[in-house]
Amino acid sequence: MLTVHVVLFDGFDLLDAIAPYEVFCVAAMKTDKKLNVHFVTAEGARLVSSGTNGVKLEAVGKLDPELANMIVVPGASGDVDGDGPDSVPMILSRASQTELAELIRVALDREDCIVATVCGGSLVLAMAGMLEGRPAVTHHQGMGLLEATGAIPISARVVEDGNLITGGAVTSGLDVALYMLERELGPQIAHSVEQLFDYERRGTVWRAQGLTPTHFTHSDTQRENQTSTDIPPEDDQQLFTLGNQHTHLHDDAARFDGQWDTTIATPVGKLQVKLAIAINNGVIQGTATQGDETVSFIDPMLHSNKLVWLLPITKPMRLNLKFEVAVHGDVMSGTAKAGVLPASKLTGKRMG
Repeated sequence: MLTVHVVLFDGFDLLDAIAPYEVFCVAAMKTDKKLNVHFVTAEGARLVSSGTNGVKLEAVGKLDPELANMIVVPGASGDVDGDGPDSVPMILSRASQTELAELIRVALDREDCIVATVCGGSLVLAMAGMLEGRPAVTHHQGMGLLEATGAIPISARVVEDGNLITGGAVTSGLDVALYMLERELGPQIAHSVEQLFDYERRGTVWRAQGLTPTHFTHSDTQRENQTSTDIPPEDDQQLFTLGNQHTHLHDDAARFDGQWDTTIATPVGKLQVKLAIAINNGVIQGTATQGDETVSFIDPMLHSNKLVWLLPITKPMRLNLKFEVAVHGDVMSGTAKAGVLPASKLTGKRMG
């Protein structure tokens, strides 16, 4: 018998969870109960408030990554604008910082367990650092944030990567669950459920298999999904790529040289970060130190009078933040941003 766990967390989206749940319930009826499905949480049995008017569902137990054959993680329902505690990104971020993240990590390590996400559910995994280098999809408004976590965003209804299956927007929960049925129980069962629901599964499931379309690469996909976290197109006369490439260094770059004590005001608190920026042999290099962790700038570049770079962070969540700063004398100011998350204000002063 196959065991399906549909995960609930505070602020989850109702349809993300209920649509797959009902698909699996019907499949159980049509297979003489060859599978069972339960609502679960990372904490155990409890009533869980959704993000849709606080409607509650009852979880009957705790997610067991060793027992479950299939796990479904929904997205969140909440404010789509702003950075308040009831905003979708903040709900997903809180979920990614619970025990749920470690339980899902254990499940992903099992080849015989399928982990599926619906809509923003993939961001719960991504924010916990589980999707780095893996193709995935989420709601179209969150694709930039998904990319900022190191995942490979694919613009498809459903994306499969081994034992990871991700779905796009809210209604993709139907498509994800039907595909899981076809994969595990065969097309006849999946088709029978479709007939009962009077619904035909939408879209082609994207997999990294077969021939690759001409002139198509993952970077093409990323460009199609460019958001504000991506470096915008620039005139070659204004853009100076740095890093490992020896290119002409703009005279204004010298103003960034030095040690900087900065503060980043994020929605979840202030971060103290020390920046070290140096010009060596016509190349700008930089590091950022937060606590005992030091990481190097990724692809620093000058754009007009601003220095722009990407920086992988692990606190308060795993993201590649896009920094954009300007310097006036010994004062630095700018922003750090990732996808749909609101931009965080950066302020700092030169040290020494």
